[in-house]
Amino acid sequence: MITRIIDRNFANMRLDRFLRKAFPDESLSIFFAVIRKKKVRVNGVVGKANQMLVEGDTVCIYENFKSVEGEEHSGDTPQRPDAGASKSGFAKNKSTWGKALSPAEKQAGWGAKDLDIVIQTEDYVVVNKPSGLASQPGSGTRPGESLVEYLWEWGRREGLDFKPTIAHRLDQETSGLIVAALHGDTLRDLTRLIREHEVDKFYFALVKGNLKKDKGTISESLTRTDAAKGSKMKVGETGKDAKEAITHYRVKQHYVGYDLVKIKLETGRMHQIRAHFASIGHPLLGDSRYGDFALNREAKKELGLHRLFLHSCRLEFVWKGERKVFDCPLPKELQSVIDKLKPVHFRHDSVEQRRK
Repeated sequence: MITRIIDRNFANMRLDRFLRKAFPDESLSIFFAVIRKKKVRVNGVVGKANQMLVEGDTVCIYENFKSVEGEEHSGDTPQRPDAGASKSGFAKNKSTWGKALSPAEKQAGWGAKDLDIVIQTEDYVVVNKPSGLASQPGSGTRPGESLVEYLWEWGRREGLDFKPTIAHRLDQETSGLIVAALHGDTLRDLTRLIREHEVDKFYFALVKGNLKKDKGTISESLTRTDAAKGSKMKVGETGKDAKEAITHYRVKQHYVGYDLVKIKLETGRMHQIRAHFASIGHPLLGDSRYGDFALNREAKKELGLHRLFLHSCRLEFVWKGERKVFDCPLPKELQSVIDKLKPVHFRHDSVEQRRK
């Protein structure tokens, strides 16, 4: 028999989902079989697949899983939670922290030791992600070299019993704030807040040219298209695949040939800021997918810009009844670009002056 005590990481989770998460090496057919044969009990009562678990529940499985060694016990009476066999979390003989890096790999580049942690709380951690680092593993990303995997490594060093999991993503080229949950219930709460648009996300971007208005909203649908060179978002199309996308912006400073804008996202679609500003003729500087390539080459040569000028500068949300605000200034490589620009001041209605 295998016994698990439900902790906060698995609270408010269906029984069948808990089994899949707790024993990732076992096949789905095994879970279906033990539930169907009434070999799973929750607090002594036969469990059902759709049963919601709560913190403190005792789950007893009257079956020996191959992935769990040394936990088999004879008899039909579940051991007490303090008897030594009860455990919470994942199967302990299963590495749940991602790819194990060799010493050479760990020394080769950026890693967990270099995480720029803005704040660590009991529930979550806010990290300042550098440009060039992918948020999570995927095609084109070398194994072990993503923010998620570095967070796993950091969590392992911290002795956490849950893999730190990001609640949202940033493009690889984008820098700035990203929040990761340190518990299962925190992850569910954060993703709900984001889904219900209760997390305010702000960005700084440097765009081509001077905008006609000092503040405004871009409200155009986005449709994802996949190609060999990478996915892109088409703006303003209709159809079942089109997603609503709303971007609010305010000009922070006009410069000769450029505007520094602060952006607030109402929705969080892939490439939303980049595609929206490119669609109105003001692409982001350094954007290799939607940008002005000739201008990017000039900016690289004249301004020393070697990356996308897009930075997640602020996160705001209510957590346990308290408003949380986290700020992150422009990184040095972007601030150095701003320092080379010449500020200008326009009258709000003087469009012709901006064109001179």
